[in-house]
Amino acid sequence: MKIILLQDIDNIGKKHDVKKVADGYARNFLFPKKMAVLASSANLKDLEEKKKVAVQKAEEELKIFQDQAGQLDGLELEILAKVQEDGKLFGSIAAANIINKLKERGIEIKKEQIKLKEPIKELGEYEVPVEFPHNLEAKLKVIVVEEK
Repeated sequence: MKIILLQDIDNIGKKHDVKKVADGYARNFLFPKKMAVLASSANLKDLEEKKKVAVQKAEEELKIFQDQAGQLDGLELEILAKVQEDGKLFGSIAAANIINKLKERGIEIKKEQIKLKEPIKELGEYEVPVEFPHNLEAKLKVIVVEEK
């Protein structure tokens, strides 16, 4: 029986794939759990429409993320921090500090997008990668300076 998958299923396929499976497996497992539908001509036409909409949505998202990445790439952020006598920071600069500084400039990104290997614990300049969907990446320049 030919079916259209409504979600990713291990060892069978990805969402929207058309696959051939055993009749009993489809009727007794996939259909009741709403994991697949019969690959009828009406459902195949509907699938094509969904794919077109998904492609358009992906293109629009790509443009938005490219704009955001372009806006962030090379951006310099100056973060003030209290410093001990030995030159080390009292705390550390983490992704949350960078996000707060970006919010001050009107830029909204998620904490998971900032790929800081470890918190910054000393004064200086650091290059911080920011990842976006569609394999886009921007590099921020974070400058940690002493708070007077």
